[in-house]
Amino acid sequence: MSKKYDTLKYYNDNAEKYFEQTINADFEINYRKFLKHIKKNSYILDFACGSGRDSKFFISKGYKVRAIDGSYKLCEIASEYINQKVDCIEFKDFDEENVYDAIWACAVILHIEEENLPDVLIKLIKALKNEGIIHFSFKKGKGSEIFEGKLYNYMTKEDFQNILSNIGFNYEIKEYYETISSTERIRKSVWANLVIKFYKI
Repeated sequence: MSKKYDTLKYYNDNAEKYFEQTINADFEINYRKFLKHIKKNSYILDFACGSGRDSKFFISKGYKVRAIDGSYKLCEIASEYINQKVDCIEFKDFDEENVYDAIWACAVILHIEEENLPDVLIKLIKALKNEGIIHFSFKKGKGSEIFEGKLYNYMTKEDFQNILSNIGFNYEIKEYYETISSTERIRKSVWANLVIKFYKI
């Protein structure tokens, strides 16, 4: 890829527009398939929470939620929306261990450079308690591109499993399903969604 990109700049510059475009998206099936594997009162990390839409839903269902995002502008908007502080943390600065029962990583890993993705996944898994759950979603496909100034890395389920196998954690795929984006007006995308349990002991 020769074109320059700055994904965080895009989200900072277009935070209000992004909020309006995504806040009412229907994620009922995603929530249901994620939460069926999580106990009540679980501690959920909303990793790259964007508008705060999903955090607000989890909070409304009685879960303890920590929301973070790399865009300072989205953090401001989401903090107000969920009535709770959203911490501004970039992927490279995230560093926790054995804290969360579950992690919601919705539409985020597709913005991570291919060479950096294993390190980010390791950080997420380390932040989980043993037998914790992570929901991942990414656009299904091959290769990468720059679109609207954002980096997109496309994968298949098999590509993603290969990465997970190479980083050395034992895991079990609890759910795999595909959805069609309801919020992208320019072009439709097929999203791969996985709910995975990780075994760390």
